[in-house]
Amino acid sequence: MRVQLKLILDCEPDDAWRALRSPAVLQELYGPLLQLAPDSPMPTLWEPGAMNVTMKGAGVVPVGRQLIDLDFDLKRMPGVRILVDSGRPLSGPLSLLDSWHHRMAVAPAAGAEGKTLYRDRLDVTGPAALPLWMPLWTMWQWRGLRLAQMAPNWAFEPVPAAEPGEPGEPTDDASNAETPAAH
Repeated sequence: MRVQLKLILDCEPDDAWRALRSPAVLQELYGPLLQLAPDSPMPTLWEPGAMNVTMKGAGVVPVGRQLIDLDFDLKRMPGVRILVDSGRPLSGPLSLLDSWHHRMAVAPAAGAEGKTLYRDRLDVTGPAALPLWMPLWTMWQWRGLRLAQMAPNWAFEPVPAAEPGEPGEPTDDASNAETPAAH
């Protein structure tokens, strides 16, 4: 069974790629409905490798353990970066699935400068795939809405403030005031 998203995100592709690799963004994406509690400290940015996490509903109720096993596909097509999670659910309802293969791709959006084409695809198999498809599809739609809401805030470099005295910027009147001459 397959669940997919295809969105145009309001951010630069570099910002989207950094966000995909950020455990903090993942926590924000699913919170407060679902929180991830890692077995070891979370990195600042995901790198290829594996990590076990416990998923908690509303941050309190354990709903299962998940192996996150990441790799990056950076050579498939120029300008396309793919994060691949080949991990799997270890316990909870999703552990009834036989396989879990999740790919998230970012690329410049054609004809939309400063925007990102985001594709997200989850393939699952097993006897529980059919009954779990609708809950997964619903979660992916919610995920897409959250990604679209969050993306404009992913810029890494803040927009520099205008220098004082530039059009539209207030000047510091105290610095321009004449000082009385000493007598």
